[in-house]
Amino acid sequence: MEKGNRQVVVSALQFACTDDVPTNLATAESCSLETLSTLKFAQRAKFIKNNAVVNEDASGDVVAMRLQIQQLKISSISTTTLHYFCPSTESLLFKRVKLPSWDQHLVSISLNSRTEQRLLARPCSLAHKGNSVKVKCSQKREIPVLEASSMDEVFDILAERILPTSSVASNPNTKHIVGLAGPPGSGKSTLASEVTQRINKFWFQRACTSDPQVVPPDVAIVVPMDGFHLYRSQLDAMENPEEAHARRGAPWTFDPVLLLNCLKSLRKQGSVYAPSFAHGIGDPIEDDIFVSLQHKVVIVEGNYLLSDEGVWKEVSSIFDEKWFIDVDLETAMQRVLKRHISTGKPPDVAQWRVSEIDYNDRPNAEFIMKSKKNADLVIKSIDFFQR
Repeated sequence: MEKGNRQVVVSALQFACTDDVPTNLATAESCSLETLSTLKFAQRAKFIKNNAVVNEDASGDVVAMRLQIQQLKISSISTTTLHYFCPSTESLLFKRVKLPSWDQHLVSISLNSRTEQRLLARPCSLAHKGNSVKVKCSQKREIPVLEASSMDEVFDILAERILPTSSVASNPNTKHIVGLAGPPGSGKSTLASEVTQRINKFWFQRACTSDPQVVPPDVAIVVPMDGFHLYRSQLDAMENPEEAHARRGAPWTFDPVLLLNCLKSLRKQGSVYAPSFAHGIGDPIEDDIFVSLQHKVVIVEGNYLLSDEGVWKEVSSIFDEKWFIDVDLETAMQRVLKRHISTGKPPDVAQWRVSEIDYNDRPNAEFIMKSKKNADLVIKSIDFFQR
């Protein structure tokens, strides 16, 4: 097909796509996006081996091809029974806009010889007016806090907050990774699981699937930090194995380097195998969780994900959003006590675990609470009996 001096092949693509509209159009659109992205990085691309584009303006025909695909998608709505189609992209947005951590204000300061000397010695913006001067100052922005009447309401709000768009879901290179931290007993695992289930449920509902046999793939998944515990054999090899086992759950009983490399691979490749944790045997299980290209929302939950000490700070830098579950420390410790008893530990042993004297869960919780300042969003935990 000729348009002026330009060779366009979208008509051939049109005939190929109309045979199986829902599947082929989605595939063609994805391929065109990938091709266009590649061409943008090719400074002088003049020839592509598949003969889809042959001219000096390499990206021009791909753009035209995308427009043709979009027109085909629109026309197919009235002529074909769609199996998987999302009509609205604007209603499914990632809330990825990050507010600055600091607000800037102009503050009036009365001048005297002492303040004037100090101000003039510092590189800052000054605006003189009489005997006073206005100085531009920065004030740390308060972290937004999410409170609701029930945890179910919290789960719904968070799921809507990070529900992906249809265009994001079709882009294999997109991942939205959330770091969820909080002390033991704050409800991290429950929150991560509930939010993930809701995202997948909302995605299914908004996918407008007309065929009950066609189920859209999950777009959200949880990766617990528990899988990055050191193995018991590694604790046995430490200088004080007894203390290492007793303090299991402290920062130094995890492998943050392994976690960091796992998240970097996820960012770079779009998919990764992550370890899980088998509580029955007390050790991680390698490659037990598969985060695929189809998973667009990944919630990583764990105690120290927002810590700014050592390798943990690098781990924290990977996340698109950082959530912290805020809970009263005594409430958290009572939840931990109940959890230990429910897993078969005698009450006296469980009480030892949360006591201030023998310190494990409580000191860990106190350390974790210090990382709340690094969160983008603080979530107020509500007792589950109030749900």
